[in-house]
Amino acid sequence: MCTAASFKSGSFCFGRTLDNDKSYGEEVVISPRGFKLWRGGSALFAIMGMATVIDGLPLYYDGMNEKGLCMAGLNFEGNAAYNAPVRGRLNLAQCEFLPYILGTCATAAEAERAIANINLTAEPFSKDIPPAPLHWMISDRDRDIVVECMGGRIQVHQNPVGVLTNNPPFKEQLFNLSNYMSLTADEPRNSFAAGLRFKPYCCGMGALGLPGDYSSQSRFVRAAFVRNNYRPYEGESGSDALFNILGSVFVPRGCCRAREGWQTTLYTCCMDAERGEYSYKTYANGAPHVLSFVHSDGKNLFRQKFEQ
Repeated sequence: MCTAASFKSGSFCFGRTLDNDKSYGEEVVISPRGFKLWRGGSALFAIMGMATVIDGLPLYYDGMNEKGLCMAGLNFEGNAAYNAPVRGRLNLAQCEFLPYILGTCATAAEAERAIANINLTAEPFSKDIPPAPLHWMISDRDRDIVVECMGGRIQVHQNPVGVLTNNPPFKEQLFNLSNYMSLTADEPRNSFAAGLRFKPYCCGMGALGLPGDYSSQSRFVRAAFVRNNYRPYEGESGSDALFNILGSVFVPRGCCRAREGWQTTLYTCCMDAERGEYSYKTYANGAPHVLSFVHSDGKNLFRQKFEQ
């Protein structure tokens, strides 16, 4: 369970929630230019994001590069399907996809062109770490796109609402928004029946029917509504605005049972592409931890332990 969103009022910010029933030792990691992140290639751009580091290699959950391109991988179980290697294509294991895009592309348009030559393979990171079933949201100041690999074919979708959750596939999520087109942030108008007089008895009734559960489809609708209706207050930073937007899909402990316990929002992050800052809040601590590219020495892998 996860939700990603962009926000582009003034500054450009991108972020996500990560909802799970356990941690995998995540930490904020900066990989410098020239760092080898996939077979046969090294990053042209520095990358900063949340990752689990195994044998000195960061497995990024999300991140941004020094050019301001942002990306996040979200669970897509039951739909993601990768391929065998194909001659004549750039074969990347699932775990190499995010660092390759952020390491070589400066914009979402460049990413889309690069993806046209990529074949995502089912090769595991190791015998104990199989490929994760994911789809991805990629964003810059100008565009949001979604990348899904289903039935062995990579599909790129334009993302007009600027959010992504999990299942069902993105095109079905967009279609489902038609069921909520009558929702409004304004006071509702009475169209129930001619001759019957009704009036609102409290604020917020224009959004009656906005789903409040924690399923991925409901979170998609809720995040899309909040993100596309949000109005920052005077002087509010883009990162504060995005944290408020993602707060609408926060999962409290005890409300969503998982196989091994309770799904909770382990962390919420925001990447301010213009400031080059990565901020995150944890379930236990709502005060943001902030890191930036200046923490990197430009040569070695920078690692900041995840602070609860």
